[in-house]
Amino acid sequence: MNNWHEIDPMWAWEPFSPPGGKLTREHVAHLHRRTCLGATISQIEMGTQRSVTELVDELIRPLPEANSTDPLAQATLATGNARKLSAWWVYRLLTTDAPCREVMTLFWHGHFATSADKVTNVNLMYRQNELLREYAFEDFGKLVQEISHDSAMLIYLDSVTNRKAHPNENYAREVMELFCLGEGNYTETDIRELARCFTGWEVRREKFRFNRYQHDSGEKTVFGKTGPWTGEQGVDIVLEQAALPRFLVSKLIHYFLADEVDIPEKLIEPLAKQLRDDGLQIGPTLKRLLSSNLFFSKSCVAAKVRSPVTFAIGLLRSLEGTADTIALAEGVGDLGQDLFFPPNVKGWDGGRAWINSSTLLARANLIRRLLDHENTRFAKGSLAELASSLDRRTGTDVINWWEATLLATPLRSDVREQLVSTIENGSGNRDARLRDALHLFCALPEYQLA
Repeated sequence: MNNWHEIDPMWAWEPFSPPGGKLTREHVAHLHRRTCLGATISQIEMGTQRSVTELVDELIRPLPEANSTDPLAQATLATGNARKLSAWWVYRLLTTDAPCREVMTLFWHGHFATSADKVTNVNLMYRQNELLREYAFEDFGKLVQEISHDSAMLIYLDSVTNRKAHPNENYAREVMELFCLGEGNYTETDIRELARCFTGWEVRREKFRFNRYQHDSGEKTVFGKTGPWTGEQGVDIVLEQAALPRFLVSKLIHYFLADEVDIPEKLIEPLAKQLRDDGLQIGPTLKRLLSSNLFFSKSCVAAKVRSPVTFAIGLLRSLEGTADTIALAEGVGDLGQDLFFPPNVKGWDGGRAWINSSTLLARANLIRRLLDHENTRFAKGSLAELASSLDRRTGTDVINWWEATLLATPLRSDVREQLVSTIENGSGNRDARLRDALHLFCALPEYQLA
């Protein structure tokens, strides 16, 4: 169903019950593509033995207690190089055992977009990234309060220059328009008054500091509420607005279900009510969304364009791959998703904006470089060795494996025959033929969709 206005909201958000009572490989692969950057064939097979609720609960689990400081992160920070920080995150995306939390961290990185082009202190960018990870599925209200005090955000949106005599409106505007409410759900007066609430907020020794001498302690009126509001109180008033849960739910639907659809209010409202009733806890609403009839329906399958991260890192995760993370981070950036360097305060547009004639060629070239790079491994060996370990002996066996793990839609018969022929009759040894076939596979229009 392409017209979302015809979808029954009662049906849409009911828990999905698979025909026959058992999830298929297609169901499990779809869930993992959207939430975990893909899954291996064994993860998909194991997923078919579990219920939707069990799978989603496992994905959206609490953040474990940290046992120790991440030594790779500390070594990266010691370089002072934000490009190395991008490579650190690529490594984490490749190797994490909590991929859904990383995918959600990436969502918040685009939502609360902050760039190392302006915030040149890598410690601050790293700390913000850890903050987004910590609150990935948690209390959105607390996250907004924390991000409002975040040193990288204070620098990026010029809150450090917000003084009583000359209020800077940048953060006040974006906390309403981009972070909480959406365009049209506030007035210019609300912006000016909220900016006064934030006066006196500074960064000293890499940390937030409140300078009471630069704070406007007079009365302000924000969304009709008048008082001598502080910045924190101003944020609380924003968080109370009815537009907030609807705005967030709309973004979550576009991020996890479908890129460029017109979502009717009747579909947004049930989830918005739940989000508000749950005190803006993200996790329960996200579980309902990912367990729903709509998520597993034809309206959502292949309804998203793979982001550069999903395109490249999703391939490697699905095929147990590892790679040179510096080269991979650079390649993903060349495709338009430069981690820690979003293009502007709005983050990445996503959807069809990821795809044009230039980026399609660049995508194919990146896969070729990955496959030819001496540091790229599949299950710590060659692609041919991985195929043999999975008993994928023939070209048809291999293409069936890739189709099951990597594609949201089935291959056309003529394309399948060409890929099988490349494996069976191409030049070079078997590993070279498999790499040639995988390069062709990832250039297909079908692989661009998740």
